[in-house]
Amino acid sequence: MTEAPAFLDLRSARGRRMLTGLTLGSGVAILDGSVVNVALRAIGRDLDASLAQLQWVVNGYLLALASLVLVGGALGDRRGRLRVYLVGIVAFAVASALCALAQTPGQLVGLRVLQGVGAALLTPGALALIQASFRPEDRAPAIGTWAGMSGIAAALGPLVGGWLVDHASWRWIFAINVPLCVGVLLLTRSSTPESRDPSATGTFDVAGAVLTVLSLGAATYALTAAGESTGPVVVASWVVAGACAVGFVVVERRSAHPMVPLGMFRSRVFSAANAMTVLVYGALGGVTLFVVLQLQAAGWGALEAGLSSLPVTVALMLLSSAAARLAARTGPRFPMSLGPLVCAGGTLLLLPVADEATWLRVLPGMVVFALGLALLVSPLTAAVLAAAPDRLAGVASGVNNAVARAGSLLAVAALPALVGLAGDDYLDPASMASGFRGAMTWCAVLLALGGLVSWFGLGRRAPR
Repeated sequence: MTEAPAFLDLRSARGRRMLTGLTLGSGVAILDGSVVNVALRAIGRDLDASLAQLQWVVNGYLLALASLVLVGGALGDRRGRLRVYLVGIVAFAVASALCALAQTPGQLVGLRVLQGVGAALLTPGALALIQASFRPEDRAPAIGTWAGMSGIAAALGPLVGGWLVDHASWRWIFAINVPLCVGVLLLTRSSTPESRDPSATGTFDVAGAVLTVLSLGAATYALTAAGESTGPVVVASWVVAGACAVGFVVVERRSAHPMVPLGMFRSRVFSAANAMTVLVYGALGGVTLFVVLQLQAAGWGALEAGLSSLPVTVALMLLSSAAARLAARTGPRFPMSLGPLVCAGGTLLLLPVADEATWLRVLPGMVVFALGLALLVSPLTAAVLAAAPDRLAGVASGVNNAVARAGSLLAVAALPALVGLAGDDYLDPASMASGFRGAMTWCAVLLALGGLVSWFGLGRRAPR
């Protein structure tokens, strides 16, 4: 395949079809990172799973996505972004169908890892294709639309999952992906021009990819197991995680063709935006997990618990484009600093839910949290891509996606142990309420730190 001779117009039928397909594909992958949360109690009861096993149902997907999304970006830059994107969609659809048939917690965890591999191939390709295919003046609106709709997909996850759990089965949260993926294939194959990085040559960075998987995997295991054990295996896991992280930096510095060109981090904006991402998305993963578990422990149905995310959906739908325009005028520093602080305030407003789970206690916190999230999502995405050269769009997107998923991965792994939850405590209302208070407090701290990192890290001269 050859590169497109001209950029696409966002207003053309082909441009709209391409953006719809890429957004839907990314949305399906992002939705599966959150849709499973509201089904965890049903999965636990049906498959007789412990809290640690349920953590791995969430984290198996996030681990593969966070570890390999860099590989997906690098493969797309070398082999063709559209080609890798379509392979990822097919792999994701097959893994989703198999997840719906799982009979044991171990089977489901393994299949969730395979599902994450497919998501890692398709996720970075969407943004890179937008950046490479649309006219320069159309890129910011296209990215704003993509970011907003992708955020909506993440927020819709608990709602869709709750309806399916209450009216069908938890297995349908995976089965529904199959027809959606078929739609993505039909939309993107005929409308999306192929693109790649012409300077990406040489051998693929296998060592860097392996070290990434081992480091994140060992750290996730150590954090998850810490709630039930502090033995030598946990200590050894931390040693492996640290050694592999150091090894990754060494390998990337010495490699002639690194998976992650470390020179990108010389950009203050790029480094600060990714530091903020790991904090904010760590908190986001914690909030989305613990809110639905707490509401269900308090007697809410799965659909009711899923409806609690509706303010996030509405805010992202209505405000993401406006936030992108605001960042284009003022630079990303203001929205990326204020947004996390507003989210932190919303998280603290959710604390009374531990005492009494009513809509009057849930709604204010979720509305404030949603407003903060809508303020930061689009500017964050645009800032990351603006801080990297166009030819490294796939890598830059992959790094930011990896950082976001790693933040959620580590938070979901660590928070239950930090707040004293283990075994089947998620089924006990008193234990869950105590854990919920601690989790919301930790999430608020992470969000506040994210706002401070943006304010001091981005600086006044961040690119608009």
